[in-house]
Amino acid sequence: MDSRERFHAVMNYQPVDHPIFRMPGYGGFEETLVRWRGEGYKDGDLAQYKTDQWNWIAWLFFPNPPFERQVIEDDGRHILYVNHEGILMRELKVNPRGSMPQFVRFPVQTRDDFRRFVKERLQPDMTRRIGPDWVDKLKAWRAQPAMLMLMSDRWGGFFGPLRNLLGVEELCKMFYLDPGFVEEMMDTVADFIIAMMDQILDHIQVDAYAFWEDMAFRVGPLIGPDMVRTYMLPRYKRVVEHLRGRGVQWIGLDSDGQVDSLIPVWLDAGINLLWPFEVAAGMDVVACRKKYGRQLRMIGGVAKRPLVIGGKAIDEEIERVRPLIEDGGYVADLDHSVPPDISYDNFRHYLDKMAKVLGV
Repeated sequence: MDSRERFHAVMNYQPVDHPIFRMPGYGGFEETLVRWRGEGYKDGDLAQYKTDQWNWIAWLFFPNPPFERQVIEDDGRHILYVNHEGILMRELKVNPRGSMPQFVRFPVQTRDDFRRFVKERLQPDMTRRIGPDWVDKLKAWRAQPAMLMLMSDRWGGFFGPLRNLLGVEELCKMFYLDPGFVEEMMDTVADFIIAMMDQILDHIQVDAYAFWEDMAFRVGPLIGPDMVRTYMLPRYKRVVEHLRGRGVQWIGLDSDGQVDSLIPVWLDAGINLLWPFEVAAGMDVVACRKKYGRQLRMIGGVAKRPLVIGGKAIDEEIERVRPLIEDGGYVADLDHSVPPDISYDNFRHYLDKMAKVLGV
């Protein structure tokens, strides 16, 4: 059974040779690898773990062409610059991804700004986005014995991408001050996703598609479920029904934070796979399975804090999610990237214990 076959079997609650084994990602924490190298880690050391192959392609939907990076100010410690998404931001010069930047200005202030952004950078031109041999590249991705997921990371959803265009505060105000503008932006994003995916699905079949939202913080979502149901649900349904009509069985969504109140809306939209279930925000995959049943498939939900503590705490956390692993419809993974307060020995302990539980 290869990784693609295993993914579909797990999601369908069917027998597998062993459950899915995921290697947690390091994300933007450069300090993690710096620490680990000081503790004996060398590149390639983790290849001994026979984790599943997932071809998770997220960059296709980014603004194209990207904005030219323009440094506006450099005071020696911070730089103020325009990033590839057109956001004016201030961040540390050294290890900028180790902390949150300050977002100073966003690329869309008016309807005209938005329409110009779409015309110039949000077009479904596959030749420009992948290259003149884009069909061959798609087929090469599909030819791998891996689960193939296309995720419109940061630019495929109905809150997250709009947040990147206007900023959180301005977007939240727009729902009250100019809801028609919000709907125009959402409809444009839905059209863009469908146009992109139609071209891809004309040549290959994908195993999953995923929205990106990141629309919640520690205690709840940035807009309430009623507003999500009013504005976002119709656009989700349009995309989901279109993709499912073209054979995409698994429709996922990525949002950090406390999103429990939004899950019923996402399920009503036909979304059937969610992640990462941040434990520090009160998300509990075991409780979610009891509450929502097998219609909700999940990735993540393994707390990071036990990996900081080590030893027995790691074992107990894996045992906590073990019933879900055995039930199916769930992929055990950390609830976000691996931070630098996790030692290399503790990370190896996690992988060793997880491999034993999974029977890999």
